[in-house]
Amino acid sequence: MFDFKWLYEFIIFIYCLSLIGYFIDFIQYNRKANRIAFWLLSMVWVLQTLFLLGEMLAYSNFPISTIYDGLYFYAWILVTFSLVINRLFRVDFFIFFTNVLGFFLMVLHIFTRANSDATEQSMRLVSELLVTHITLAMVSYGFFTFSCIFSFMYLLQYRLLKEKRWNKWLLRLGDLGKLDSLSYIAVVLGVPLLLIANILGVIWGYTSTDVFYIFDSKTLGSFVVLGVYLTYLALRVVRGYQGRAMALYNTLAFLFLLVNFFLFGSLSNFHF
Repeated sequence: MFDFKWLYEFIIFIYCLSLIGYFIDFIQYNRKANRIAFWLLSMVWVLQTLFLLGEMLAYSNFPISTIYDGLYFYAWILVTFSLVINRLFRVDFFIFFTNVLGFFLMVLHIFTRANSDATEQSMRLVSELLVTHITLAMVSYGFFTFSCIFSFMYLLQYRLLKEKRWNKWLLRLGDLGKLDSLSYIAVVLGVPLLLIANILGVIWGYTSTDVFYIFDSKTLGSFVVLGVYLTYLALRVVRGYQGRAMALYNTLAFLFLLVNFFLFGSLSNFHF
């Protein structure tokens, strides 16, 4: 990516301060810390967006051509959606849990970049079709991430209620019904995006001059991920399942998504 090392390090620093603020609020219910953390995170989003725009101007393409760029874009999606969702639904702790993961991705990105071979020839995007395929897939992963976080919060809330631990965390985690509904809505939004992304990916594979294997590990894994989340929707809509069972299923589904993204991606012949 474009070498704005000072800007990237500044983003990491501001991101870290934001997480500290949210952690203070998480422990002490400090609304002032929460507000400061929110505006710091908003600053992170602005700087991340400027970084992406700088990449686009420098290379005249969307910077998602390697796994390193993909991690950065994934983190940007999490920051963007978490700010929007927090404003729309005012769900305490959601923005904290989401951006713990986002910060991890940012740090992982900078370390993988530092350890990569400088002479490595990264896969370049050859058509707008491929750009659309990758972008939609990453956005769908963002929705599935949010869904998993809502499910995690549901399971935590469920456990506190079961153990009759009545404290301020119980109220701030959110209503069980609301968390269950938001988790479901995130999957509903993510599934069609992943479906379209997979279809476009196959079309690109058969129309491009690059080597394409329909039985590639990442290709098959992406369709399995889609099948797992379609099963979630079928259990929810057709069978009427909800609550703790679906929260557990959703968490396991996201774990498989991570396996597909990191493990199957590294074993793939042409995916990042």
